Amino acid sequence: MWLNPEEVLLKNALKLWVTERSNDFFLLQRRRGHGESTGRITGLLVGALDTVLDSNARVIPFRILLQVPGSQISWVIASGAAIEEVNKHWDWLVHNLLHSLSVFENKEDVASFVKGKVKGLIAEEVRGRQAAQEEDPGKFREALLKFELHFGLPSSEKLVTYYSCCCWKGRVPRQGFLYLSINHMAFYSFLLGKEVKFVIPWAEVTQLERVSTGLMHEAIRVSTRQRQREFSMFLNLDEAYGVIGQLADITLRRLLDSEGLELDRVLQQPARITKRILEEQALREYVLALFRLPRGESLHEVASCSVWTPHARSHTAGTLYTTDNYLCFCSREEGHCILIIPLSEVLSIEKAESTSVLPNPVIVSVRSKKAFQLIELQDRDELVESLNSRLRALQWKRSMFRSKKHGKRSMSSPTPYYTFYYDTGVSDEEEIEEHVLRNTVNSEALMTAFHQTQPGTNGSKSMEQVKERLWDDHFAEFGRGVHMFRTEKIQRLVAMGIPESLRGELWMTLSDASSELESHEGYYSSMVQKSMGHNNLATEEIERDLHRSLPDHPAFQNPTGIAALRRVLTAYAHRNPKIGYCQSMNILASVLLLYAKEEEAFWLLVAVCERMLPDYFNRRVIGAQVDQSVFEELIRERLPELAENVPDISALSSVSLSWFLTLFLSVLPFQSAVCVVDSFFFHGIKAIFQLGLAVLEANAAQLSSSTDDGQALMILTSFLDQVGAEEPACVPSSPAAEELSSSHTDTPAVNPTNITDLLNESCEKFGDLTVRQIERLRCRHRIQVLQAHEDTTKENALRLVTPEVSLSPENLSDAYDLFKTEHFISLYWGDNSLAAAAEAAAWKHGNSGHSYIERHYRLDRPQFKSLYGLLVPWPGSSEQHADTLANRTFTLLDQDRNNLVTFKEFAVWLDTLYCEELNEKIRLLYRLHIPPALTETEDDPSLMKSPLLSTNRPLYVNRNSVHCRSNQTECGT
Repeated sequence: MWLNPEEVLLKNALKLWVTERSNDFFLLQRRRGHGESTGRITGLLVGALDTVLDSNARVIPFRILLQVPGSQISWVIASGAAIEEVNKHWDWLVHNLLHSLSVFENKEDVASFVKGKVKGLIAEEVRGRQAAQEEDPGKFREALLKFELHFGLPSSEKLVTYYSCCCWKGRVPRQGFLYLSINHMAFYSFLLGKEVKFVIPWAEVTQLERVSTGLMHEAIRVSTRQRQREFSMFLNLDEAYGVIGQLADITLRRLLDSEGLELDRVLQQPARITKRILEEQALREYVLALFRLPRGESLHEVASCSVWTPHARSHTAGTLYTTDNYLCFCSREEGHCILIIPLSEVLSIEKAESTSVLPNPVIVSVRSKKAFQLIELQDRDELVESLNSRLRALQWKRSMFRSKKHGKRSMSSPTPYYTFYYDTGVSDEEEIEEHVLRNTVNSEALMTAFHQTQPGTNGSKSMEQVKERLWDDHFAEFGRGVHMFRTEKIQRLVAMGIPESLRGELWMTLSDASSELESHEGYYSSMVQKSMGHNNLATEEIERDLHRSLPDHPAFQNPTGIAALRRVLTAYAHRNPKIGYCQSMNILASVLLLYAKEEEAFWLLVAVCERMLPDYFNRRVIGAQVDQSVFEELIRERLPELAENVPDISALSSVSLSWFLTLFLSVLPFQSAVCVVDSFFFHGIKAIFQLGLAVLEANAAQLSSSTDDGQALMILTSFLDQVGAEEPACVPSSPAAEELSSSHTDTPAVNPTNITDLLNESCEKFGDLTVRQIERLRCRHRIQVLQAHEDTTKENALRLVTPEVSLSPENLSDAYDLFKTEHFISLYWGDNSLAAAAEAAAWKHGNSGHSYIERHYRLDRPQFKSLYGLLVPWPGSSEQHADTLANRTFTLLDQDRNNLVTFKEFAVWLDTLYCEELNEKIRLLYRLHIPPALTETEDDPSLMKSPLLSTNRPLYVNRNSVHCRSNQTECGT
C-alpha cells in the first residue's frame, strides 16, 4: 500500500534490509530474514530484533524507498506484506514516473514531485473507499474531487454528502453545490465568470431554521454569530435539512460537550460517518425514544408487518423493530398500538405455514404462556434466523450467569439479602439510621408501612377498588407484564390514576425496568456495598438534600425512609459517576420508593435518568434546557394567541424547568403529581409537554393580561396548587404554592381542576404531538442550547482575564475565538491521542474529581506553535529560529508543567507582545534564554545562544505593523 512519505536517515541501517530491485530513484527492499532459510545467523538476529524492538516490521517485510542521488536521506513511500503487492507499486513507478524524473534539474524538486504524486495516490484510494460506500460511487467520487480542489481542506476532512441548491446573496440566487463534511459545510458556485465559495464550521452554527419568504418558497437558514446564510431549491429539502441538523448536532456534542452528552460509539469516530450511517442513527434515536429502550441498544432489522391484536379481533398493520434485546412493534399511527417484547421473556420464535389468509406468519412464544402472531413479513427466513441467533446467545449467557451465581451462593453465607426494618420505637435516631444503612434493604414499598389513614377516606378506598377492577379487566383483555398491548384505552386508565396496589408493578412494566432488574440480579446490593463509606461531592450533596425530600410525608420523617433514599441515591451515583447526583433526583427517588420496593426504585431511577430523560441530569442539565427550548417553540406553534399577547415567551418556558426536572412533583399537590408520574411512565416526555401546554392554555386569558413575570408565575402557581385528584392528598400542597399564597393575598380565586380531566384534555388537544416531532425539535434546539452555554463560558473566561491585560475587549474576544478554533482544529485533523488529552483537559474538575464546573480550552505545544507563527509581531525570519522561540515560549507559559497552555497564560503573553512597555518585551525575550524556558533537552541550544541573533534579529515592535498584522490575522480567521 502507498504510504505518506516518511524519512529514513540511513538507507541500510545495521544491514536490516536487502535490496531486491533498484534504479536511480527507487529501491525495492526485503526485510532480512524474511523468506530465507532459518539456518542463517543474520536472519535469526534480525528476526529476534523484530520481535523485541520493532513489532511493525513483522507485518511489512517489503518496502519501496525514494532516493535522491547524492543525498543520505530516503523516504519510505510504499510497503506490503507480499512481494506481489509491492511489485505492482514498483511497476507503476517505473512506467509512470521514472522517465519523467530525468527532466528535473534540481534534485530536491524530484523528491517534492514524487511525494506529491504519492499523496495524490493515497487521496485517490481514500476517495475510492468512500465512494464505494455511496449509492452512486462515480458521482460521489467526482464530487469528492471537486470538494478537495475548491476548498483545500486536509484529506482527513471526510465528505459525507452534497446537494445542488441556491445560496441567496440579497435578492440574487447563486446556483451551486452545498458540500457537507464531518466538520464543515461548504458552498461553491461559478456562474457567469463569478466564483462564490465559503466554508462554515459546524462549531460556529448557532441556529438552523426553515423559512419562507416572498422570493424563496422555502429555504434553510443557517445562522452563525457573524451572519446568516440561506439555501433553497433543494431537490429534497426535508432530507437536506435533516442531514444538516444531524451533522451540526453531532459535531457540537462532540466538540462542545464531549464530557456530558451521550453520543453513540459510531458517531464518536467521525471518519466512519456516512450519509447511510446518519440515516440509520436517526432511525435508531427515534426507536429508542419511542419505546424508551436502553441507550446502548443497537437497531438490527426494520420490517413492515401486521400483529394479531386479540382485543381488536383483527391484525393491526405497522412496523417491527428488532434490537439487541427487544422486539418492538408500533402501529402505522404512532401510539395507537405499541408492543414491546424483551428477548429475555421469549421462549421460541418459529415460522408457521404460510396461507393466503396468513402470509409468512411468525409465532413468538413468551414465558407467560402467551404467543404473538406476526404476518406479512418480508424476508421472513433471514429475520427469524437472525432473531433466533440472538435469542440463543442470550439464553446461553443467562445460563452461564446462573451457574456462576449458584456456585458462589453455595460458598457464601446463607444470610438472606433482604431483611425487614420498620421499627419506629424511641431508640436514638442516629443509631437507628446507622443500623438501617448498614444492614437492611427494604423489600416492600414504603407506602405499605407509612400510609396514613385519614378521616373521610371511605370514598377513596371504594375508588381504589373500582380502579383495581378496571385494571383486572384490562389485564384479561390486553395482557399483563412488559409485553402488554399498549393502546389508547390504557391511556384513559392511566389518566384516572393507577391504584396504589398496582402502581409499583405498572411503573416497572411501562418503563421496562423489570427487565433490567431481572437481568442484573444482585447488582443493586453490590452497588450499595461498594458505595458505603465513600465521601465525595455527590454524597455530600445527597446528605444535604435527604431531609428536603417530601419532608411532610411520614415515610421521610422516619430513619427507615431516609436510609432507603440515601442507599438508592448513593448507589446510583456510584453506578453513573458522569451524572453522580443532581438536584431533583432526590424528589423523584422519594416518590419511587413510596410505591416500589427499594431495588425496583433503583432500577426505575436508572430508567428515568438514562433512558426516559436522557441528558437531563448531567452537570449542566442540558437535556432539560433543550426541552425548555422545544417547549417554547411548541407554545408559539400550538398557542399562537398566547405567544402574541405575552411579550416574552422565554419567561413562561423558564417557569417550566421545574416541571420537566421534577415531573410536576414540586408544583402540584402530591396525589395529583403522582398521577402525572403515572402518565409519564406510559407516554414518556410527551406527557409533560402535553400537560404543560394544557396548563398554559387553561390560563391563557390571565397570562395575556399579566404585567410582569412575577404575576405570571403567581397565576400558574395558584392554578397548579388547585389541581386535585379523585382522592384527597395525604400531603399538603407544594411549599412554593403555600409561600406564594401567603405573600400574595390578592391572587384571584381559581376554581379547582381535576387532574384526570386535565390529563385527558391535554391528550385530546395536543395528542397529535409525536415522538418523531419531539426528537427532531430536540436535535435542532440542542444546537442553540450548547452555543448559549459556549457564549457563557466565553464571557466568564474574558471576565477573568480582562483585569490582567491591556488588550481591548474586541481584540481579547478575537484572541479567544482564535484560541478556541486552534483547539478545534486539533480535534478535526490532529493526532487522536493528543487531541483526546487536550479535550479531557478542557474540562475543569472540582475537588472531588467528579464535578465538572465549566469548560476551559487549552492548547498543546503543536497548537501553540501554530498560533505563534500567526501572532508574533516581528517580521518573518528563519524557520529554525521561529520554531525554537515558539518552543521556549510554550515552556515558559506552561506554568503547571502539564504540556498545556491556558487562555489566560496565552492572553497575558499576547498582551506583553503588543501592549506592554519596551522593557517588559525585552524582559520576556531575556527569559527565553534562561531556565525554565531553556531546557537541557533542547535539540540545538546554540541556535539561540548565537550572538547573530541579537545583532541581526533585533526585537522589532511597530504599532502600525502590529495593527496591520492583527487585521490580517482576523481576516484569516
